Amino acid sequence: MNSLDERFDERLPLTHNLLRTVRLLGEYRGKEELYRQQMPQALETLKQVAVIQSTESSSRIEGVTAPAGRIRDLVAEKTTPRDRPEQEIAGYRDVLNTIHGNHHNMALAPGLVRQLHRDLFKFTASGGGNWKAAPNSITERRADGTEFVRFEPVAPYLVPGAMDDLHIAFERRWRDDQIDKLLLVPTYVLDFLCIHPFADGNGRMARLLTLLLLYQAGFEVGRFISLEKIVEDSKDSYYDSLHESSQGWHQGTHVLTPWTEYLLGTLVVAYREFEGRVGLLTAARGAKTEMVLQAIEHLYGDFSVAQVQDLSPTVGIDLIRRILREQKNLGKLECLGRGPLARWRRI
Repeated sequence: MNSLDERFDERLPLTHNLLRTVRLLGEYRGKEELYRQQMPQALETLKQVAVIQSTESSSRIEGVTAPAGRIRDLVAEKTTPRDRPEQEIAGYRDVLNTIHGNHHNMALAPGLVRQLHRDLFKFTASGGGNWKAAPNSITERRADGTEFVRFEPVAPYLVPGAMDDLHIAFERRWRDDQIDKLLLVPTYVLDFLCIHPFADGNGRMARLLTLLLLYQAGFEVGRFISLEKIVEDSKDSYYDSLHESSQGWHQGTHVLTPWTEYLLGTLVVAYREFEGRVGLLTAARGAKTEMVLQAIEHLYGDFSVAQVQDLSPTVGIDLIRRILREQKNLGKLECLGRGPLARWRRI
């Protein structure tokens, strides 16, 4: 069931909260453009960190993990993937970079969606780019270990037609400019997830397509702040709002509000974090120290000085080591080992 048909207004009543959020995001977009013009060097630092976090978080949501050091090297293309998880991480990196660099020239259509999915799995033996050939029910595991079906997506034989219908309706709505594009993005993503067109990678594809559409709508904060990290940190709300808005989707009785409010809310969180980070990077005092502390906060498990330096590219190694010692003296870090191979851990 297409959410973009003539009943769109019924499915997404414009509440005061939604109107306020759209207006707020419009203000944030204006500030973002100003920052891009006035402090490009500071934003370059944020971009480097965001790519690593986005690749790591979006993969981890789907249970695809690798050591932090390996992820950092894969994102920097300093190494090649050596197993299936790393192959999928490298694929996500490439699609993310494609969207970052070419979103202006990427017309959303079923062919593009299949191409991006093929690139997502291009390092794997199974490959990607084909619609699913078997049903893929969305299940959830209870605390007692049993599973139940949370949502039944579109049947495989209906997927090609459903994807064609979705993109035709979306392009029409996007072009006629009668509905704010910010409201169309979550609507498209919900339909995509309800169709669940691929055998694997639907969640990652949905997050990549969200980023692409936000870019095309003029909201590029995902270039500097990892939207995927925000989703990971609010994973329960992500699944709950998606579940709530998908109820009745096949019958066309679903309501878009919970999912729309969640997705736009993550964008608000991203912009607030963006402004905070920009302020820290441009402050006269304490900027470099804060950058190092932020880097430590976003490293998982044991980490090295080199990993902190990768996330703090404008900070010298001596200052990084001093800050680590200070955090150790404060009881916030412990040092594992000695010398250049020493590892650090948050307490």
